Amino acid sequence: MPKITYVAADRSERTVEVARGTSVMRGAIAHDVDGIVAECGGNAQCGTCHVYVAQDRAAVLGPPAPDEDEMLDFTACPRRPDSRLSCQLTVTDALDGLVVHLPERQQ
Repeated sequence: MPKITYVAADRSERTVEVARGTSVMRGAIAHDVDGIVAECGGNAQCGTCHVYVAQDRAAVLGPPAPDEDEMLDFTACPRRPDSRLSCQLTVTDALDGLVVHLPERQQ
């Protein structure tokens, strides 16, 4: 299974195995990773699974869909060029080793 590393705002890290076809958000929820709230359950409607991803993974991830792009304008912490909603990031073998940084707050 691909491994995803979640880096909290305090810089503590947690690396977990996430099943292919699952979202980065679901991987965090399944492993009790603090910092992902996921109020809407993965429907890109709340922005509480906001993460920052490394720019070198942008090509693998592709651009955000229009609904994700719009929701990123309403996240609790500032949107940056590397902002994504983790509910919209489907885990594949190409994401093995992905590092996502969690913002200071989600709400």
